[in-house]
Parts: sequence; structure tokens; C-alpha cells
Amino acid sequence: MDKIVIENLSLQYADGTESLRGVSLRIPENSISVLFGPAGGGKSTLLRCINRLNDLTEVKASSGRILIDGENVLDPQTDVIALRRKVGMVFARPVVLPLTIRQNLTYSLELAGEKRKSKLDEAVERSLRLAALFEEVKDRLDEPAIAISGGQQQRLCLARSLALQPEIILLDEPTSGLDPISTGKVEAALQELKKEYTIVLVPHSVQQAARTADFASFFLQGELVEYGEGKTIFTAPREKRTEDYVTGRFG
Repeated sequence: MDKIVIENLSLQYADGTESLRGVSLRIPENSISVLFGPAGGGKSTLLRCINRLNDLTEVKASSGRILIDGENVLDPQTDVIALRRKVGMVFARPVVLPLTIRQNLTYSLELAGEKRKSKLDEAVERSLRLAALFEEVKDRLDEPAIAISGGQQQRLCLARSLALQPEIILLDEPTSGLDPISTGKVEAALQELKKEYTIVLVPHSVQQAARTADFASFFLQGELVEYGEGKTIFTAPREKRTEDYVTGRFG
């Protein structure tokens, strides 16, 4: 079943750059859907459209629809705060709050009105376990989050988005600054998380795309060139441009 349906989405920024051109795409639930291609292809723009982060940028024109569970999230009447609780996002660089590890996870829950210590403690452990971080930090929860490694900080950012129990997780090159071991831990966590969540990932390399994708979409200069099952896209793509990129002939 499709969790997200994108219909004829186009977007042009105020500086005249066209980031997306007539993109239509279906993203199945409980899967990892990868958006890959050269820089400037529109991948991050598409991610930011899904949870309306593009509202914060200078957009000249946009058209099309993004349906989540049948509701058009681009409708002006959409409750954007509720949308961003439903659709979590993790960025390339981990940005931890200047608080303890525990407070990084409870902060947004407390803002949302949760005051019960038992519920907060439960959410901390649950989200850290889902992000494959609990065993590493369970004795350090009251230490500053900035004190843990970069790879641990990135998984803490993932745990922070999970604490709000979203339905969809968007990840924009979440391992681009990490070492191979930390990258492997994040990727392993994503494989477990897809059992409960719908994951949309912009990977930092073609190799990561091939390793993680249940479904893959190749973007080039704002155009969706090809979409399909990951194993097909990376072994027998239909489009020559996809094949050239996957085999390293350009990009």
C-alpha cells in the first residue's frame, strides 16, 4: 500500500532555479525508498516538500499534490505542526540540542504537553533502542549530548525524531559525515525501523543507495528519470542515463 503519493509536483525557487519538474511518484509504506542522483537533482527539495520545510524558503512557484494517507499536505489548510509530528526529518549534520542526552529526547514531548515521568522515560528508552543507541548511552543519559561521538549524535537525532512516534521518517544524507562503522549502524537501524515506519532516504553515495533501497528513484536536473525496485534499478535499469550514473560513467 502506498503511504505517500506525489502527483505532478513542480517547484521553482525565487532565484529562478527550477528544482522539480512534473514529478509523480508512489512511496510504499513499511519500506525504504531511496532518492538518488547527482547534486542539484531536486532530491532534497522533494524531501522538504513532504513535510513542508520548503515553506521556510523563497519559492517562486509550485504546483502538484503530495498525498499522505490520501490527504494533500500542500493544501493551505494543512496543520503543519501536526504534519511535522507525523513526518520526522533527520539532516546530514547531526544538530543536538545543548542539553543532556535524555533532554534531547524529552524536550519535544514536554512541549507537546507530556509531563508524566514514566511516559517520558519509556519514550527515551524506546526511541534509543529503535535507533540502535540505547546500549551505548544507557549509563550516560544525563551527560551533555555534545559529549558523544558524531555517529552517536546522528543516531540520537534519529531517536529524537522517533520519540514523537511519527509514521514517516525523511533522511537527507544522514551518514555523509560518518565513518564506515557508524554508517553501518545507521543503515542497520533503518532496516529494522522499516518494519514500523515508512522511510525516505537521500543517500550519500550510489553504493549506499544500492545497499539500502527497497525502492529507488533516479533524479537528474529536477526530473524523475526512473523508478522501480532497488534490485532492478541497480542491476538492470531501463534508462541509459540511470545505467550511466549507476556504473559511474558520470556524476
